[in-house]
Amino acid sequence: MDEQLKDFHLRIQKIGHVDREVNRGIEFVLVIEGKLTIETNSRIYQMKEKDLLVINRNEFFEMNGNKENSVLRFTISDSYMDQSYSEYRHQRFECFSQDIDIGREALMDQLRTFFGEMVIIYFRKDDIYTIEMQRIVSEILLILIRRFKEEGKALGQLDAKDDRIVQLIDFLERHYREQITLEQMAHKLYMSPGYLSRYFKRKMGVGFSRFLMDIRLKHSVKDLLYTSNSIASIAMNNGFPNTKSFTSFFKEVYEETPKVYRERHIKEKVSISKTVSIKGVETLTNSSDIFLQLGSLLAETDKTYSNTETRFEELNIDVSIPTNDKINRPDHVLIIRELKELLKEDIREQVLAVKDDLRLSYIGIQNLISSATFLPNVETDETIATSSPYFKADMTINFLKKHELAIFSRVRYQDISADEGVYFKRLEGFLRHCLQVYGESYVSKWHVLFYESSITAVESKELRRMYTKLYNTIKNIVPGMQIGVYLPFSYADEKTSEQHMWILQENERFDFIGFHANQNEVIDFEETSSDRFLLAKDYIKEKTNKVKYYLKQHHIDKPLHLVTWNTLSGNTRYTNGTFFRGALVLKSAWDISNDVHSLAFWINTELHEVDDQHHRIQLEGMELFHYFNGKRPAFYAMLFAEKLTGSIIAQGSDFIMTQYEGGYQLILMNCINVNPYFSIEDAFLKKLNKDIRVIITGLEHGEYQVRKYTYDKDNGALYTNWWNLGSKHGVDIEIAEYINRLSHPSLQIFDEKIDGDWSFYSYLTINAIHFYDIRKSYI
Repeated sequence: MDEQLKDFHLRIQKIGHVDREVNRGIEFVLVIEGKLTIETNSRIYQMKEKDLLVINRNEFFEMNGNKENSVLRFTISDSYMDQSYSEYRHQRFECFSQDIDIGREALMDQLRTFFGEMVIIYFRKDDIYTIEMQRIVSEILLILIRRFKEEGKALGQLDAKDDRIVQLIDFLERHYREQITLEQMAHKLYMSPGYLSRYFKRKMGVGFSRFLMDIRLKHSVKDLLYTSNSIASIAMNNGFPNTKSFTSFFKEVYEETPKVYRERHIKEKVSISKTVSIKGVETLTNSSDIFLQLGSLLAETDKTYSNTETRFEELNIDVSIPTNDKINRPDHVLIIRELKELLKEDIREQVLAVKDDLRLSYIGIQNLISSATFLPNVETDETIATSSPYFKADMTINFLKKHELAIFSRVRYQDISADEGVYFKRLEGFLRHCLQVYGESYVSKWHVLFYESSITAVESKELRRMYTKLYNTIKNIVPGMQIGVYLPFSYADEKTSEQHMWILQENERFDFIGFHANQNEVIDFEETSSDRFLLAKDYIKEKTNKVKYYLKQHHIDKPLHLVTWNTLSGNTRYTNGTFFRGALVLKSAWDISNDVHSLAFWINTELHEVDDQHHRIQLEGMELFHYFNGKRPAFYAMLFAEKLTGSIIAQGSDFIMTQYEGGYQLILMNCINVNPYFSIEDAFLKKLNKDIRVIITGLEHGEYQVRKYTYDKDNGALYTNWWNLGSKHGVDIEIAEYINRLSHPSLQIFDEKIDGDWSFYSYLTINAIHFYDIRKSYI
C-alpha cells in the first residue's frame, strides 16, 4: 500500500499453498470465493466463501487452497497496534465466522462490509483515499477489541524483534515431533543451558520444557479432533515419549482424558497432508469479477448493530435447579369508550385481534347506559312494540357474548348526578332487559366501577351516598355482578384524598378496587437531568405495593384492577410516538402480574383522543392500536408476555426464562428510564444500548431450533415507519397498510446442538425486547 499507509497490507490472492510462517501483526483472512484450509498451532480452519478469520500476532500458520479460490488478506502491523492500543500485547482475539455465538452475526456482516468497502476505496484511490482507509481500519479495530478480545498468551506477548527467541520458537514449531532438549537448543543458539533457561522464562513467562509440551499438546488436540488416529499414535506422532505421559499431561490441562475430550468435541475428519491443487500464491488485480463478488458482501450489512460504545454485560443463568414458579396472567380489559363503537367493523376487528393474540376478558366502557348507545323511546299503538331503545346495545352485547367477552363499565359521579332519578330508572330497565335476553350467568360476569377523581368538589358524604345507592340498585337486580370503587392514591403521601376516605369504611359493600399508575405523573418534563427520570423506575410496581399495603392497614383485602396506566412517554404527541418503550411496557406488566386481577388498555389512538373534549392526546392510558389498525408497542410487548408458556425456571430484573414440554423460552429486555425528549438524539441513545453475553447452564443436551424475535425501534416500531414514509400531503390507506406490514418484530432461525453450557450474544437497543424460543428437535 502507499507510504502513508505503510502499517497496512491489503492483497487479494489465489492461494494454493503458503508454507508455515509466523504472523507479524494481526491478519484478517476473508474467503471471497472457493475454499481455504488454514492450520495454526492449535487448530485447523476449513474456510468457505464469506468465512472470516483473524490470525493473532506471533501465531504460526499454514494455508492450503483450491484453484478456484480468491482470498482477501489484510494485515495491520505491530507498530500501528502498539501505538493505537496500549493493551495490544496482552490481548488476543478469537474471531472465526463459523464459531461465533448467536447474536454475533451482525458483527460479521459489518466486518465483511468494511472489507468490501476497503477494496473499492483502495483500487479507486481518490483524493480522500487515506482518510477513508484509516476510518475503516478504526471501525474494524473497534469491533475486534470491543467484541472479540481475550486475555493474551505468552506467544502473543513475544517481542518479535528478539531474533533468538523468534528463532527458537520457530524451530520448536517445526520440529516438535522430534526429541528436543534444552541443551540442544542452547548449543544451537551459542548459549549455556542455564542462561537459556532463565532467559526463556523471563521472556515467555513459562519454562522451556513446559512451553515445548504446550506446543505438542496443541498439535495433538488437532489430531484428536480432525483425524481418526489412535490415541497412542497421536501421542507418538506429536513428540510425547509414551501414551501415559500424553494422557497425564492432557488431563492436567483439559481436566478430562483425550478419549472423553475427543467424544465431546469431535470435528469433521480432514486430511492434514500437504496435498494441494496449485502451488504458491497468485496476487490478483482489481478485476471486475472481484468487484462483483465483493458486491454481495456490501449488501449484507445488519442495520441493528451499532459500533458506538455500549454497555457490555454477562448474564449467567443456571437452570439445573429450577424455581418452577407459575406464570400468572391477569385479565385484560380493552376500553372502547362506548358500546356503540362495537357497531363499527374496524373496532370489531381490533377487538378480535386482541382476543386472539393477547387474551381478552372484558370490554371497557365509560357509562353502562350512555344515551349515545340507547335509542329514544317512541310512542306506538302496537300491543307488542316492534322497536326497542336497546336495539343498538343488543347488537353489541350479542357480539360480546358470542366471543365470551364481559362488560367492565366505569360510572362517574357526574353521569348519575346530572339527572339522578332518570339515571336509576334507565339503569334498572336496562339490567332487567339484559337478564331477560342474556341470562343471569352472563350478566353476573360484568363489572361496574364507581369513579370520581382525586380532584373533586363533591363532598365525601355525597360520594358515599351515591355509591351506596348504585351498589344496592345493581345488587338487588343482579346479585352476582361485581361492583367496585376507584381509589385515588397519592404515591408521595401514601394515602387517598379526604373526599375518598369513606371507601375505607365500606369494605363490605364493594367487590374490588380500581386504581391508576402512570410513570409520567412523577416526572417534571421541564427538567432534563437523567437522575430525575430514575424516579420513574419501578414506579408502577412500587405504587401497586403501596396501594396493597395501605389497604391492608385498613383491613381491606379485595381484588385490585389497574384501570389506567402508562410508562414514560413524554408529555407531547411527538415524544409519545418517537420514544420507543416496548421493554418498559412488558416489564411493568410482568412486575405486577401477581398483584392485580386485570390490566386495562385503550383500543386505539383515535377513540382515546376523541374522549378528550380538547382533542389532546391523553397520556394516562396504554393504547394498542394507531390509526388504520396499526399495532402500537404495547400490543407487541404484551404479545411476548402471552407467548411465554410453561414454568418459570429463572428470572431477574431484565430477563425471564421458562421451560415447557417442547423446550425453553427466554425474554431479554434493555429497560431504560430516560428523558423521552432524548429520543430525538440518536447518538445519546446509542450509548444506552446493551451488548449482553448470555451463558446458560443446565439445559438438556440435544438438537434445537432457536427462533429469535427482535422488537425494537428498528424492528416493528410503528412510529418509526410512519415518519419514514410520511408526507405533508397525507397518508392514505395504501401507505398505511404498507406501514402496518413493515411493523412487525423481526425473526431469525438458528440450528444449535447443545451439549454443555450454551452461550450467545444479544445486542439490545434502548428498551428493546429479544424473545428466544429454544425448541427441541425430534428429527
